[in-house]
Amino acid sequence: MCRLLAYLGSPVSLEHILYKPEHSLIVQSYQPREMNSGVVNADGFGMGWYHTHKDTAPYIYKNTLPIWNDINLPHLSRYVESSCILGYVRSATIGQALDFANCQPFNHENWLFLHNGFIENFRQTLHRRIRSTLTPEFYDKIYGSTDSEHLFALLLSQRQINKHRPPEYALRTTLLAIAELAKRHQIKVLANIILSDGKRLIASRFAVGAANPSLYWIRDDLNFPNSVIIASEPLFPGNWNPCPENSIISVGEDCDIKIEQIY
Repeated sequence: MCRLLAYLGSPVSLEHILYKPEHSLIVQSYQPREMNSGVVNADGFGMGWYHTHKDTAPYIYKNTLPIWNDINLPHLSRYVESSCILGYVRSATIGQALDFANCQPFNHENWLFLHNGFIENFRQTLHRRIRSTLTPEFYDKIYGSTDSEHLFALLLSQRQINKHRPPEYALRTTLLAIAELAKRHQIKVLANIILSDGKRLIASRFAVGAANPSLYWIRDDLNFPNSVIIASEPLFPGNWNPCPENSIISVGEDCDIKIEQIY
C-alpha cells in the first residue's frame, strides 16, 4: 500500500508541502499510521508538479530509492514552487519490479495519475481482461508491469471513448468496469486514485471486496490558505475530512469541492 498526496491552491514550495508537516509524506514513508498492508513505503517515490505561469506539460521527478535516501530531493524542493503538486511513496506489490517504469506518477500529455491500492493476483486475473478493453493508442503506451499503469491506460481509453464527457465520468466508468470484473473473478481491488491536469484534482476512494484505503481532504488550513490537500493520511493536526467510501472527489480551480457516490 502506497501513500499519496495532492495539493491545489496558492503557489507553495515543494519543501513546504513535502517536508514541513509533522506527519509529512517523508514520515509516512517509514512510519505510516493507516496502511492496510505492509510496514514501510521504501520502494521508490515520485513527485509531479505544474508550472505556475506557463501552460506546459507537468514536471516529474522519480527515484527507485526510498524517499528518505534521495540526497537531491531536499535541495530540489527548496527551489520548486507550484500551485498543483502530486506526490507518492511506493510499497510495491509482491512480484512487481522495482524500476523507473513502475514508479508513479504516470503521465500522459497534461495529465498526472497516482494510484494507491492493488488488483489481487493481477497477472493471473485481470491483466489480459483490462488490456483487451484498451484503445490501440493506450495499449501501446504501457511501459511497466503494474496494475496501476493498466488502470491509468483504462481510464485514458475511457476518456478517449467518452471525449465529450468530463474526466469524472471516465474515472467512474473505469472503476465500475473494474468492480464488475473483480466480482466476476472473486478478487479484491483497492483503487484510491488521484488525477490532475494542473487546474483541478479528481480523486477516488474505492474498494471491492475489502475495506477502503484511507483518504482525507482539508481546505484552507491556516498553514495552507486558499488551497485543498488530499492525502492518504493527515499531514498535520487540523480539520481533516475522511473522503466517503466509494466516492469521487472533485476540486476545481477555485478550490470548490464536489463529492459524488460511485454507487
